[in-house]
Amino acid sequence: MPEMPEVQGLVDFLNGRTTGLEVSRVTVASFSALKTYDPPVHALQGAAIRRVSRRGKFLDVDAGTEEAPLHLVFHLAKAGWLRWYDALPATLIRPGKTPIALRVGLGDGSGFDLTEAGTKKSLAVYVVRDPDEVPGVARLGPDPLDSGFTLDVFAGLLHGRRTQIKGVLRDQATIAGIGNAYSDEILHAARMSPYALAANLSEDEVAHLYAAMKETLTDAVAEASGKPPADLKDAKRRGMRVHGRAGQTCPVCGDTVRSVFFADNSLEYCATCQTGGKPLADRRLSRLLK
Repeated sequence: MPEMPEVQGLVDFLNGRTTGLEVSRVTVASFSALKTYDPPVHALQGAAIRRVSRRGKFLDVDAGTEEAPLHLVFHLAKAGWLRWYDALPATLIRPGKTPIALRVGLGDGSGFDLTEAGTKKSLAVYVVRDPDEVPGVARLGPDPLDSGFTLDVFAGLLHGRRTQIKGVLRDQATIAGIGNAYSDEILHAARMSPYALAANLSEDEVAHLYAAMKETLTDAVAEASGKPPADLKDAKRRGMRVHGRAGQTCPVCGDTVRSVFFADNSLEYCATCQTGGKPLADRRLSRLLK
């Protein structure tokens, strides 16, 4: 799933390519992806893009005016992506026969597709007058790279939370933009167990986690900046120290990176770095025995 650094990379790329261009056409290929009907999607045609911004993991394409606000907001979900074309293909899109969910053409002949792989479709597209009309945007917590997100703010979010810290970091209503991959990376950098309860962390542990979060995300955003969409996924994979690297060697201590199943995902961690050498309980086996 694209998370804050990759989404910010897409935002930076699109701002450099689309600002000032008019939307020449919008083609919906997956009607289940379009979650709104007023304003209609064709209202975007002829509108000039003013800017592209990020709200958590959502991308917000501002194509309105002060008098008539209009935003194309989308969330790429687990298997979605943005495919850019300097020259948009002229081929006809057949709904239901393509991974393309939405195609946007621009006035200079360029454009992009929103695509989604697999059968579980959860990519979501909204055309709204105000981004806060999108339920997922309205519920977002603070952005961890915002200048106002101080250590005191972070400590306040964790205070009294009898929840595993892995879940707190991934909760978009608590902190916007962090998902499964970067929560693994942040906790590894902080040398903290993903099962640690937020409410039980000491002041020093909270400060250490805050610093690890800021550094991990800042470095990842810097790595994503300036890269075209086609290169962002590979750049993310190369930057991971533990996430997606089960069975490989921890680059810090040399132990083997381990994996634990939870919900419909898995987390990766290093026992030596994060749990005092003790492997965490893997719930995959217990699920099979039920």
